[in-house]
Parts: sequence; structure tokens; C-alpha cells
Amino acid sequence: MDSYIVVLTGFGVIVLLTAWLPMVLRELPLSLPICCIALGAAVFSLPALPGIAPDPLDHLALTERLTEFVVIVALMGAGLKLDRPLAWSSSALTWRLLVIAMPLTIAAIAVLGVGMLGLGTAAAILLGAALAPTDPVLASDVQVGAPGEGKEDEVRYALTSEAGLNDGLAFPFVHLAIALVALKDGWFVDWVSYSVIWKLAAGVAIGWVVGRVLGWVTFRLPNRARLSRTGDGFVALGITAIAYGLTEMASGYGFLAVFVAAISFRSVERNHDYHDRLHDFIEQLERLLMMALLVIFGGALAAGNLLSEISWPVIGFAVLVLFVVRPVIGWISLIGSPQSAGEKGIISFFGIRGLGTAYYLAYACNHENFGQTELLWTAASVIVLFSIVLHGVTVTPVMRRLDHHLATKPEPDGPDAPEPALLHDDGARPA
Repeated sequence: MDSYIVVLTGFGVIVLLTAWLPMVLRELPLSLPICCIALGAAVFSLPALPGIAPDPLDHLALTERLTEFVVIVALMGAGLKLDRPLAWSSSALTWRLLVIAMPLTIAAIAVLGVGMLGLGTAAAILLGAALAPTDPVLASDVQVGAPGEGKEDEVRYALTSEAGLNDGLAFPFVHLAIALVALKDGWFVDWVSYSVIWKLAAGVAIGWVVGRVLGWVTFRLPNRARLSRTGDGFVALGITAIAYGLTEMASGYGFLAVFVAAISFRSVERNHDYHDRLHDFIEQLERLLMMALLVIFGGALAAGNLLSEISWPVIGFAVLVLFVVRPVIGWISLIGSPQSAGEKGIISFFGIRGLGTAYYLAYACNHENFGQTELLWTAASVIVLFSIVLHGVTVTPVMRRLDHHLATKPEPDGPDAPEPALLHDDGARPA
């Protein structure tokens, strides 16, 4: 049997399931990622399947590129969703999660990695940096709705903006782990000046400029020439690639630039209905890429070597990370915020881990030898698997309960009340 034909047929099945499964699973305590992993595990366990089982450790460069692409697509989608400007004053929960929760989470995971898994300092910091960010790819069920939909409560807004920003902000800690392995003269100064200050500044600045310029081309040119008249959703992919590519050329953090570009792009014309077309395309592409990679991940778990270092300490480590580290530190970071205990609990609990973790590990392992590669991948894979199952099973009932809770709150009255999302003749909603 020709392997290409088998892969082509399997791809067709994945495409159809990508469209069908979200509709079927909408009211069930299951998620699309759970089904993807189960499908991959079942398919790659078949003895008659031609070829070899997927193994990221044997293809680190390919793993890095594939996960990199799906993450930047997801970051663009997350940025396009946000109706509210990402301002310091109106996004207090986001900054608490980024400035307080993420560094503490990295430190806590690193300490557990040394104490429970016997990792070296550099490897432990790498594992903490890879596991601390919430994943923009797998967190769609807890994020805000489509542009202009109005489903933008504080919980969903905080989780969406956190997922959009913390992938870029975790990168300095990945570079710290790499620097600790290399230990070149003056490494600390280089790390602070280059990996922290320059790369973060370049990511923000280039992302903002790209978003503003392309937003002007899309919405502000004379009517006949403006890009929004095309109605093509794949323009969002072009914005993603330009923002990421230019930033990486300037040695900045492309992940950060893509999310900032999406926010900056929306700020040019926040309420235009063309945002719906862009978001729909990028969401469909993200879902297709996610499903394909999670099928491969399921196959690697079942028939590859991702779980070669599985042990009770690894399982205990995963349980502590998911049930103690993120929830407790997330809660601590939200102390003093006006949200209810239930809302704080949801934000703290849904620190979903996913494909971004695989990217960071592949990126770091492609740059330096951490000496405990198999253990790193096993620990990370167990946590990603547990996170997908745990959060996938709980997300539907928990978010339904949140919506019921929010529906009982009195509607804002007076000048702060939201306006109806009617469209003007030119396709723009009222500001």
C-alpha cells in the first residue's frame, strides 16, 4: 500500500472531522483536542500502518517549524478577537497574570523539576519556561468570541490576552536556560540587553508598526484601493507572516509581534465587519493545523518514544503543576482584584498547556544539548496530555456555569451600556 495515498486519505478524514466534530461536541464534556489525540493514538497503533511512528525527538527541526506555524496562526486569531483595547487601565487581570503569575510559575516548576525529577538548573528553567505559558492554540474554548460578538467578559478577556502575550514573554526564560548551558563570558549582560530588552522591544515595536500600516492599507486607503474590499480572509495569514518574518529578521520575538500586530490592526478600524472574515479564516486554519498536529502527538504518545521516561515522579510532577502550581499562583496574582471567587478560580484553573510547549522544547534542544532531553519531553508530554483531558472535560460545564453567573448580574445602564452591533452601509459597526 502506498504511504502517500494513506496519508492523503487520512488528511481528508482530518479535514472533515475538523468541520464536523466541533458541532457534535458543543454540548458534551469533551473537546476536539481529546478526540484528535485519541484518533492519533488509535491510528498509529495499527500494526499494518505503513511508515514509522512519529517521534518529535527524531525530527526536532521539523517539530519546531510545525509548532511555530500553528502558534503564530493562533496568536493572530487571539488578537483579532479582542474588541477591547489592551490598555494598562482596562486589562489589570492580564498584567497580573503576566507580571506576577508567569515568573512565579516558571520558578515553581523549575524548583519541582530539580527536586522531583533530578533535572539540572538549565533544564529545569527550560521546562518551567515551556510549561508556564497558557497555550493560544488549545485555549479557544475559554477565549472571547469572534470580533463584535460581544462575548467578552473579564474571565475570557483575561485568558485570551494572557495566552496572546505570554508566549512571547516566556521566551527570555528559554534563552536564559540556553545561556546557562553555554555559559559564555558576559552571558548575563548579553541575556539582559539582547534576549530581554532588545528582543521584547523589537517584537512590540515591529508588531505595532506592521499592524498600523497594514490596517491603514486595509481600511484607510480610498474606497476603490482599500484591502478590505477584497473580502478575502487569507489576508490575515499575510499579516501574520509579515509581522513574524520582519520581527525575526530584526532578531525580535515574532510571537509577541504577531499578537501586537493583530491588536494594532484592529485599532485602526475596530468595528469593521471585515474583521469577521479575517477571524473566520484564521480560526479555520488554526483548527485544521491543531487537529493534524494533535493526531501526530497522539501517535507519538502511543507508538513513539515520548513516554520513554515515564515514572511515578513524573506523574506526581504533572499533578502538582496542573492542580497546585498554576491554580495557587494564579489565585495569588489575582488577590485584590474585584472579581468573584468563582471567576478568579476559573482564570487560575484554566492554564492550558499545549503545542507551544513542544515549540519551546524543540527550539531550545535545537540550540543546545541539555543532557536530559528524553526526560524533558516525557514530563512535558504528560502535562500536555493531562491538561488537554482535564481542561477539555471540564471546560463546557464550567464555562456554561460562568455564563449563567454572568447572566444574573445587572446589565450596565447609562453611558457605559454597550451599543447594538449594527452595521453602517460601508461595513463598519458604530464605534
